[in-house]
Amino acid sequence: MTQLAAMAGHLIRRLHQVSTQVFLREVQAAGFDLTPVQFAALDALKSNPKIDQGQLAALIAYDRATIGGVVDRLEQKGLVNREISPRDRRAREVSLTDEGLAVHAAMLPVVRRLQADILAPLDDAEREQFMALARKALGGAAA
Repeated sequence: MTQLAAMAGHLIRRLHQVSTQVFLREVQAAGFDLTPVQFAALDALKSNPKIDQGQLAALIAYDRATIGGVVDRLEQKGLVNREISPRDRRAREVSLTDEGLAVHAAMLPVVRRLQADILAPLDDAEREQFMALARKALGGAAA
C-alpha cells in the first residue's frame, strides 16, 4: 500500500473523482448538461426560492466567491432568474424558472439512481454504514 492509500484526504479526493465521473456519465446519458454543483444549486433553490447567492453558496457548501459563475451558467441555460432583492438592493435573489423546475424534476430520479453506482463495490449495509460515517466525519455539516 502506498503512503497516499493510507491517507483519508487522498481517498476522499479519489471518491469525489469517482462520484463526479458517475454523475456526469449518467446525467449526460439521460440528456442533461449540468454539473454536480449546478444540480445542487437547482435542488437548493427548489426548496429555498428567492434566496441570495451567499445563502445559496452556504446551502450547498460552495465557495461564495465562485457561486456567481455557477448562477451565471444556470441563468444562461434559462434555469434560474436573478433579481435585485427588495430587502437589500446590493443582493441578488435567485429563483428557478419554470424550465428550471422541469429540469430539476426530470433529473432528480436520474440523480437518485446513480447514487448506488458511486458506491457500487459496497453492499446495502456497507453503504448505510459509509453514509453514517461520512455524516459523522462532517460533524453534521452534510445537510
